[in-house]
Amino acid sequence: MSAHIAGEAFGFARQPRVNGCPEDWRELDRAIWRWVMAHGGDEPTAHAAAWASHAEGQGHSALPMALPGDDGRPLLTDAQRADVARSPLVANVAAGDAAEGRPFVLDGDHLYLLRNHRAEVAAAIALRARRAAAQTPRCPISDDDLRALFNGSWQDTEERQRAAVRQAIGRRLMVLTGGPGTGKTTTVLRMLLGLSREHHAVTGRLPQLRIAAPTGKAAQRLAESLRQGAERLHGGAQPLASEWLPHLGAVLAADAATVHRLLGSRGRHGGYGFHAGEPLPANILVIDEASMLDLGLLRAVLAALREDAVLVLVGDADQLTSVGTGSVMMDVVQALEDDPRGDLVRLSHCFRADVALVPINEAVRAGDVAAFDAAIGAAVVHAVPDVASLRRRLSAWTRDLQAALEAVGITTPVDANDQAALAARLAVLRRLQLLCAHREGPFGATQAAALIAARLRAWDGLSAWSGGAWYPGRCVMVTRNDHAARLYNGDVGVCVLVNSDDGRPLLQLAFEHAPDAASVTGDSAGAGVRLLDPNTLPPHEDAFALTVHKSQGSEYERVAVLLPPDAASPMLVRQMLYTGLSRAKTALELWAIRESAEKAVLTRLARHGRLAERISGPAEGKPTGV
Repeated sequence: MSAHIAGEAFGFARQPRVNGCPEDWRELDRAIWRWVMAHGGDEPTAHAAAWASHAEGQGHSALPMALPGDDGRPLLTDAQRADVARSPLVANVAAGDAAEGRPFVLDGDHLYLLRNHRAEVAAAIALRARRAAAQTPRCPISDDDLRALFNGSWQDTEERQRAAVRQAIGRRLMVLTGGPGTGKTTTVLRMLLGLSREHHAVTGRLPQLRIAAPTGKAAQRLAESLRQGAERLHGGAQPLASEWLPHLGAVLAADAATVHRLLGSRGRHGGYGFHAGEPLPANILVIDEASMLDLGLLRAVLAALREDAVLVLVGDADQLTSVGTGSVMMDVVQALEDDPRGDLVRLSHCFRADVALVPINEAVRAGDVAAFDAAIGAAVVHAVPDVASLRRRLSAWTRDLQAALEAVGITTPVDANDQAALAARLAVLRRLQLLCAHREGPFGATQAAALIAARLRAWDGLSAWSGGAWYPGRCVMVTRNDHAARLYNGDVGVCVLVNSDDGRPLLQLAFEHAPDAASVTGDSAGAGVRLLDPNTLPPHEDAFALTVHKSQGSEYERVAVLLPPDAASPMLVRQMLYTGLSRAKTALELWAIRESAEKAVLTRLARHGRLAERISGPAEGKPTGV
């Protein structure tokens, strides 16, 4: 069981039918079938087109028409595939067809919706061009530079980090991947210093540097990590030489934003303010958590970026792929992994003090059940075969959560300017977290969070807030961006009790406060805590339990990962399990039966498309009219 087709729903024409269509089809897929039939298409083309739509809904950028169904037979017979290739609604790349008026593209044996084919081809061409544009550096990184940038350190464990810093200079594309604790942010900071110096040497100016991530939370976290790294770099035992300080300032002055905001998303109107005709004002762009990028967003970034700008993609290619179309980071890493040109570096050494959990993560990443069985002893495993056993686990978990809240005095009012006390309360969010493979259902995050909240509300210490929506210790996650409030999808806050001017305690929501930009001396206003009125909060939900997908980019001291007891669940894939387990820094619990854990370790999520092949294969131009 080496690969998994998301949704496992491609049993062409052999599934039970609803109004003549396979029951797994969405209403959109049925609408496409009807549209094709109404516009002169034949039945094989209508079915192939609907399955291509269904595939996109599962995250695939294309439908392989030779894909076998559950009975092992291809989705389409040879005769049916020939009908699709001849359809006037399908642009057949092999035949040199123009795409004008044709909503579908047949490229090799893959059937695409036109927009996905255009995005995949355009992204591949742009990435290939960036790779080919590498030049001999004006200011190559020397060993002395590396010693300066690493505070005089020259350890064997830092060899891959040094390689990444050295290799980035002179390139237009650099990809950095690695698991949690492998020093990606540390490396990015030093790469940016070298890239800034190179840009200054070539142009005589400091670069315009931008930092982005698919979520606002991830972008802010990268900016804060760079700031903290800059303070350590400048204030270490061997402070950074003065020649580097202007470049350190350029890094710290970089704006951090979501990728959508960076590009000037027009929201419901579609498109972006920055595009090929109006390039993004950036000389260097870093995108963190690039595993969350989908195909369309990657294409938009590449179109908006100037040809002479440097793009740095950072992320863990083994994490879950984006919720949208494609598996961008996985495909890019696959294409570049064994290429001698060196525009990809994979970091593998974990620098955390407690590395007991690393073998678990590595076993899952490799899909090695025997290694997983040997390593999982470093975690606590609870078999959770039914709802009754899950409720017992949730009760024990809630007791631990209550103890953590009591330890920080969550029901004791504090002054609004007491940053230390507020930070201690907010830190509970990073102390322990339950992560679920599913969102809905009895083993999903929504119900688990509701059960935890109900048990927590039974705590005598919260009796004064009985019946109210808000109470001290309630943890919530923002689910929609609110730029005015500077809150973004994925931001997590905790309800705290704050002294008011009239002496009556008020309930407020505590969130991390994005730090002000630091000066080149390392001084900064620093990260802090800001308070908001609960009644002004944008859409939100309880965060006592989160989906693994929502946890991407976050780390917690103690993590519990809940898997459904149904081993047939399509969510039981290797990337999901790896992402969930690797969120833990020091303590890990796995709530799962053996069959579910083994299924997840063995099953690799594979998304269909040809991006990796297009990046690494022979040079490809855009087909006529496509």
